[in-house]
Amino acid sequence: MKVRLTLLGAAIVLCTSVMAQQPPPPQQAPPAAAQAPQTPPLRVFIYAGLKTHAEGQHDYPQFLADWSKLLTNRGALVDGGLHFPSARELADTDVMIIYKGDAGYLSIEDRATLDNFLRRGGGLVSFHDALCGPEPEQFASFVGGAKKHGEVNYTLEADVPYTVADPAHPIMQGVTNFTIKDEAFFNMTWSKTPEIHVLATAVMAKTPSAGTHAGEVVPQIWTYEKTLGVGPGSQAFRAFVWMQGHNYVNFSDPQVQPMLLRGIAWAGKRSTDALATERPRGGRGGRGRGGQF
Repeated sequence: MKVRLTLLGAAIVLCTSVMAQQPPPPQQAPPAAAQAPQTPPLRVFIYAGLKTHAEGQHDYPQFLADWSKLLTNRGALVDGGLHFPSARELADTDVMIIYKGDAGYLSIEDRATLDNFLRRGGGLVSFHDALCGPEPEQFASFVGGAKKHGEVNYTLEADVPYTVADPAHPIMQGVTNFTIKDEAFFNMTWSKTPEIHVLATAVMAKTPSAGTHAGEVVPQIWTYEKTLGVGPGSQAFRAFVWMQGHNYVNFSDPQVQPMLLRGIAWAGKRSTDALATERPRGGRGGRGRGGQF
């Protein structure tokens, strides 16, 4: 009996030793978790100007402050200033918002910087008299329509009654015909190749400055898409234009503000809902890439 137990013990030890020398069976890797692709934050540069006009009008610096915060709280990375952005600043930008007077005045250097930005598919957003300048044909080639500086070409403080021309466009989601008190332009230079895509029109109010143009129907909100050049790296760019903004309060209008947010996202080639949800970044401060105010 003692011999049998000894032999049995030896067999167990041998078996255990052999098993210990065997490599462990291969283990199946757990299935990778399905993750939705992450869309990078929209990178915005706000090109504003010095304050002009009466209190509550053409408040470009206030727009820079307010909308830097508003867009940051919706997930965008925001930079900006009261100067035309440099090539380095635009290299890290998806869409440039222009709210300043007479942005059509461009130096040769700034024109080249803007041209390169648009060639790579950068987006433009133009508000109010940003589309005014000395050469409307040139600026119309960037945003689809422009106004010549110095012409009597405005309705001043008047009703701007919008008629939505394309309610199916994602920028105009939920927008119905409505009226604001602002300023409209009527004598415009329009791009022909390509033409603008009209989102909303307005009838020109009967004001002294409108003269014989009173009653005309003129586009006031539109988009514009174009490709500059045909070489490698050339991409189509998008522009979105809201012609109003004379009265600063209208940026907060419950139909206007969501539309502008959708237009900015669209120009930056994002989903038009990309800026719809407010998500404050508590305790972080600053303006994204631009640092502290």
